[in-house]
Amino acid sequence: MKDTEVQNYLESARKQFEYYKMLAEKTFDQVDEEKLFWRPNEKSNSIAIIVNHIAGNMLSRWTDFLTTDGEKDFRNRDQEFEDVLKTKSEMLKKWEEAWSIVFEALSQVNEDNFCQLVYIRNKGHSIMEAINRQLCHYAYHIGQVVFLGKVVATNWHSLSIPKGNSQTYNNTQFSKPKQKGHFTDDFLK
Repeated sequence: MKDTEVQNYLESARKQFEYYKMLAEKTFDQVDEEKLFWRPNEKSNSIAIIVNHIAGNMLSRWTDFLTTDGEKDFRNRDQEFEDVLKTKSEMLKKWEEAWSIVFEALSQVNEDNFCQLVYIRNKGHSIMEAINRQLCHYAYHIGQVVFLGKVVATNWHSLSIPKGNSQTYNNTQFSKPKQKGHFTDDFLK
């Protein structure tokens, strides 16, 4: 890959991570604290449990991203699915700490190290494969968070184009001149 392609990919990946982080946070804002811990049944996870799992995964995968296996000895994956978080502030603190590790690790990736392998459970991944793997994993779970948020929120406000407003949104977009941009640019303002 050319240097500009590497930078474009990394910028796009970062924006995607920021977008999914924002979706979850806008969900947290709409859910009463006690409902962050609600589970539809015993086999399901609450929003707080999903956040705990995502954070545990992030800390493991992104700590020393370029130099150590992404499945760290300190990780207790099974405990990530237990009710260990007790308050919204505790959940948000863990969430922010984990994301700071992700963004710090991404800032260390550049043209010089982009072609090296990183390992997750002893399987080699290109940097792009590892980033894509984590991006998809987080999107999967954040989709669960948003779904649960919609179920339990008293007055849900859409996180994207509200139902019934697609044509208006499209008309606005097509009234603008063509330009290079990332789809998240409209949502991360």
